[in-house]
Amino acid sequence: MVIRRGLWALSALVVAAGCSAGGQAPEARDAGRPSGACASAVSRDALPTWARGGFSDDGSGIPHVFGERGDILAVLFEYPPKASTDPDDGNKILWVSRLPQQPMRPLTIEARLDGTTTSVTRELTGGAGPSSVSLPTAGCWRLTLSWSGHTDTMALTFV
Repeated sequence: MVIRRGLWALSALVVAAGCSAGGQAPEARDAGRPSGACASAVSRDALPTWARGGFSDDGSGIPHVFGERGDILAVLFEYPPKASTDPDDGNKILWVSRLPQQPMRPLTIEARLDGTTTSVTRELTGGAGPSSVSLPTAGCWRLTLSWSGHTDTMALTFV
């Protein structure tokens, strides 16, 4: 009987800990952010100092995504980005390189739709900087970004 009561008490503690772990509910923490196993890690914190050129303040509130290595940043002026097959219907994205760039070397974006064999390549002839980028289908896209001898990757969810 004592063991049974102890197990009930232990079970109640485990359930209570599981319900209160993590502070905010996922809905509150991720409001307005695409969800799923491949959700973009979008931040609205202040931009790093190396990415603030052209901004009149620290860029707080502007959605942005860091490359996995931290060598490039995508500032998303339209969030979430929208998928489109229309070449004139791109998303304004500012690509900012933390690393030195060679003038007029392109930024190549190799994008693969997660869970499929669908892939596309986009080339920005002027390198990292302002762009209008669209991908043809909604979903999570894994991007490999190459510029001036550098490479970084990121996931971006298009709706």
